[in-house]
Amino acid sequence: MAFYSPDQAMGQALRQLIDQLQQQGRPGLGEQLSITWLRYGTSLVGGADGMGQEAFWNQTVTGASWAGETPRYPASVVKLVYLVAAEAWLQRQLIEDGPELRRALADMVRDSGNDATSLVVDLLSGTTSGPSLPPERAEAWCRQRQLVNGWLARLGWQEMGGVNACQKTWAEGPYGRERDFYGPQLENRNRLSTDFTARLLHAVMAGAVVSPPACRRMMALLRRSLDLQARAADPENQVDGFLGAGLPNGARLWSKAGWMSQARHDAAYVEVDGTAPMLLVVFSEGRARAADDTLLPSIAAALLAA
Repeated sequence: MAFYSPDQAMGQALRQLIDQLQQQGRPGLGEQLSITWLRYGTSLVGGADGMGQEAFWNQTVTGASWAGETPRYPASVVKLVYLVAAEAWLQRQLIEDGPELRRALADMVRDSGNDATSLVVDLLSGTTSGPSLPPERAEAWCRQRQLVNGWLARLGWQEMGGVNACQKTWAEGPYGRERDFYGPQLENRNRLSTDFTARLLHAVMAGAVVSPPACRRMMALLRRSLDLQARAADPENQVDGFLGAGLPNGARLWSKAGWMSQARHDAAYVEVDGTAPMLLVVFSEGRARAADDTLLPSIAAALLAA
């Protein structure tokens, strides 16, 4: 079953907002956009503490989506998946904990570092990058790189349709065996939907995936500062140009953004005093959307006030 219950009024507000944004000079936006928007009566943080998995997931959550089930290239939002997977691997003692792993996870999430992500994917899959491999070795290597997808499938979530999380993230692009693994037409690129991403972030914030201590560690990495001086000092702050830039002073934000030449995405959980907490995931595709640093902040501000 889906983890949220569609709310008619929220759905109408979302459609009206998209129409308004299109009319402001963004032709074709509706086809380039996916949104999943959830609202909560109380804070989601630690909401699963002391509850069984079945009881937690049977709780009613209201929400709305626009193309929420559509798989899209997630850019660096996939690093949220690798963060959760790393904690799951640690729990099962499949990888060894230590300062270097923790440094890589922090750099992967806080700074969206691609080099750090490369190490994390290597550890999760038991593979390394390098020259193209002969067919028999390439087949074994490809099977190993599907381990995260296998773990996701075992979660049994309805939102898994079309999800693919097996590729590293790049500054210039893949080479050698990594390029081979993408497929001739890049058909094996990473893919996530906003519905799936929303469910994963929902589980992390509530402490409902891996374990509550693991979720608290992940939340610490996802926490973003809205302080203007701190953002000015960090050009990779994952707030400016993303959902956090549409929030008022004093808001509390946990998020993971993704940005490249053809995409601008963000997945965020937000708490503002006097307003219902919300979880919002927005994926936007195309060069025009990637260059539009006002779209995501406008969506966050409008839906927070809706």
